[in-house]
Amino acid sequence: MILLQLFFSFVQVGLFSIGGGYAAMPLIQAQVVDAYQWLTMGEFTDLITIAEMTPGPIAINAATFVGIRVAGLGGAVVATLGCIAPSLILVSVLAKLYYKFKGSRGLESVLGCLRPAVVALIAAAGINILINVLFGERGISLAAVDWVGACLFAAAFFALRKFRCNPILVMSLCGAAGLCANLLIG
Repeated sequence: MILLQLFFSFVQVGLFSIGGGYAAMPLIQAQVVDAYQWLTMGEFTDLITIAEMTPGPIAINAATFVGIRVAGLGGAVVATLGCIAPSLILVSVLAKLYYKFKGSRGLESVLGCLRPAVVALIAAAGINILINVLFGERGISLAAVDWVGACLFAAAFFALRKFRCNPILVMSLCGAAGLCANLLIG
């Protein structure tokens, strides 16, 4: 039963995550945190961090991670297959249609209307993760702010936007700084 739940949960993620991995984050959260409680919000944030750091698409990495966590190697295989099956089918069909109707006003209009929705999905996922980084499970209040997390977020954001630093370098430095702060502060 759990394997079917994993498969169909990630079929939904694969089917409705238009816009890529970042757009999939709220869908993954809805399945693994909200619907089935396979992960807590803190664990979900860790999952996104790990999925971002490892090679490959975020949604597939997340499916594999959740699958292993919930049902071992079989769960990883089933969740990953569930995540990629809709894409295999949809991309094959859409590629055929795209090349048939390439340059048409109708297609351009549809694609143009999807862009704002994708940006909204990415922004919603980012805000949820930022809230979790800053406040964790403690609730939103000034007293609950994780100041180390807030400073690391600000520094990483600044480094990425202003100086266009390598994201892997920024993540590595933030990880090292977070470890040092944790050792010093306790």
